[in-house]
Amino acid sequence: MRNKIKHFGIVDEVEGERIKVRITQSSACSSCKVAGHCNASESKEKLVDVYGSSGLSVSKGDSVVVVAAEGSGLIAVVLTSVVPLLILVAVLVICILITGDEAFSALASLCALIPYYLVIYLFRNRIRQRLSFSIEEASEAEKEVGDDPLAQVIIN
Repeated sequence: MRNKIKHFGIVDEVEGERIKVRITQSSACSSCKVAGHCNASESKEKLVDVYGSSGLSVSKGDSVVVVAAEGSGLIAVVLTSVVPLLILVAVLVICILITGDEAFSALASLCALIPYYLVIYLFRNRIRQRLSFSIEEASEAEKEVGDDPLAQVIIN
C-alpha cells in the first residue's frame, strides 16, 4: 500500500461534487513554545478542493482529514517547476548557440513556455484526477491533534 499524507481540516464550502476544505499548513517549529518570539516559525492557511466525497456526507464546519498520496507532491513539483525550468534553459541555450542574441533567446525561452502551459491547461482534468485528494471523517484523536506538524500522520 502506498504512503499517504493526512492533514486535519474544516469543511469550508460544499458545492455539488466539490468540497473546499481549509487546512493549516505549519512549519515544524510553529508548534514550539517559543515560536511567537522566533522568526523561523511559519503557518499558512490553505483551501484544498476535494472532488467526490466517496460517499461521505459532509457539511460546512465539519472536521475532516484530507488525504493525498505521497507521490502526488512529487508529480506536482515536476509539472509546475522542473519541466518548465528544463524547457526554459534548453530553449535559451539552443537559441543562444544558434543566434548569439541574448535578448532574443531570453524572449524565445519565455515564449516556449506558452505551449507547455496550454497543454497543462488542456489536460487539467486528467491532472486533477491524478493529483486528487480524498477526505475521511476525523477521529477524536485527530481533532485533538489538529494539524500539529509534529503529530502529522504519514500512514503506510
